[in-house]
Amino acid sequence: MDKFKSVTVKLLNKEFQVSCPANAEDQLNDSAHYLNKKMLEIRKSGRVIGMERIAVMAALNIAYELAVLRQQQEAYVQSVSKQIEHLQNKIDNALMDELISESSRDPV
Repeated sequence: MDKFKSVTVKLLNKEFQVSCPANAEDQLNDSAHYLNKKMLEIRKSGRVIGMERIAVMAALNIAYELAVLRQQQEAYVQSVSKQIEHLQNKIDNALMDELISESSRDPV
């Protein structure tokens, strides 16, 4: 079982204590850094005021990015699956042709 540890992350110059599995600290820090970057971009735009609103907008933007990436991944997986199926059919056809060719050469 993973042991949990307390990690301090900084968002918009405010520190937060977050508990995470000991082996996930780097991922948590990377995520916090990315979130902070997004929050700073939103704050800099000047259209959203207040930490909570900035956090919600950043979360929505990140959720949108995730949804787009999931759609792209799904399309990629479907494309690769079709390519694999096409190659499998070519292999099957080549093997079938080879079997037919061999059987026509072999005397019965």
